[in-house]
Amino acid sequence: MTEPRPGNRPTLEAVAEHAGVSRATASRVVNGGDGVRAHLVDRVRTAIRELGYVPNPAARTLVTRRTGAVAVIIAEPEVRIFSDPFFSRQVRGIAKELTAHDTQLVLLLVEDRGDYDRIERYLAGGHVDGALAFSLHTDDPLPAITRRIGMPTVYGGRPGWTTGTGEGADEGVVYVDADNRGGAREAVRYLLAQGRRRIAHIAGPLDQTSAADRLSGYRDALAAAGPELFAEGDFTPAGGARAMAELLDRDAGIDAVFAGNDLMATGALRVLRESGRTVPGDVALVGFDDAEPVAETADPPLTTVRQDIEGMGRLMARLLMRSLNGGGPDGGRHGRTTPDPVITATALVRRASA
Repeated sequence: MTEPRPGNRPTLEAVAEHAGVSRATASRVVNGGDGVRAHLVDRVRTAIRELGYVPNPAARTLVTRRTGAVAVIIAEPEVRIFSDPFFSRQVRGIAKELTAHDTQLVLLLVEDRGDYDRIERYLAGGHVDGALAFSLHTDDPLPAITRRIGMPTVYGGRPGWTTGTGEGADEGVVYVDADNRGGAREAVRYLLAQGRRRIAHIAGPLDQTSAADRLSGYRDALAAAGPELFAEGDFTPAGGARAMAELLDRDAGIDAVFAGNDLMATGALRVLRESGRTVPGDVALVGFDDAEPVAETADPPLTTVRQDIEGMGRLMARLLMRSLNGGGPDGGRHGRTTPDPVITATALVRRASA
């Protein structure tokens, strides 16, 4: 084997010569093209490894029209993203899938509305091949932005704009979500089966469909619940604590609470204890997410609705990569680009708080 001289970067021509193939064949292998016989692919890859060849990113982009990068856009301020384990688990799933496709993750955060101009410029600048976006709110401008610039996008969470009209509406949106309504319904029915009758609900922000769907599931199971048994939080422990205090002021006889996520449940747990109530003796408590380590390290550990957060992240990335590779998000090769919404299962995890 001829070793490359120090300081000399191996070229594609050198790879082709070393493998005994044409430059065009070597290029197709390097850039992931089809139509090269398996034994030639093996020879080219062996030559790449032995010569230490590294493709020129700029040249590769010109050939493939791909950057090898995907933007992950989280429509929440930094303080929420780094304090809520939901986000880290979803990004972990996305990162694992993108790594398997040799694709770089570029994280874009939304601190305030002014950040969308920066994000639009970045996406339109050709720095990434597609986008994965989650935790969007009803009036989020991102769907209109990605459609305007033609950016392939998969969303985490049922979009609130799919049934609307106007600039933000898009009936062909691709998204991945859990069965939020069904999971909430199961949680409340479980509390009813335990003999609880004054069951309150702490919802997340209702401009997000996950919170709205969980509220709908609560009402499915407890249609007679009055407005005094409902309070809106913000998916944070502080928001859960505020909502719990508000509920106790309205109705001191509450004997169970279904919180829209585990973080709000921990805030509610603190207020219940400060009020002299025991959990689950006086008040049973159920959360949503089963996001490590919140549910397991609560005292008592939370009964909660589990959703496969990491799995949803992987599925989002998989759908996007299939679309970018020409198969459509459903994996077919018949021009289909918008599969039916993909819903992952939820399951009630019974622990000591209910």
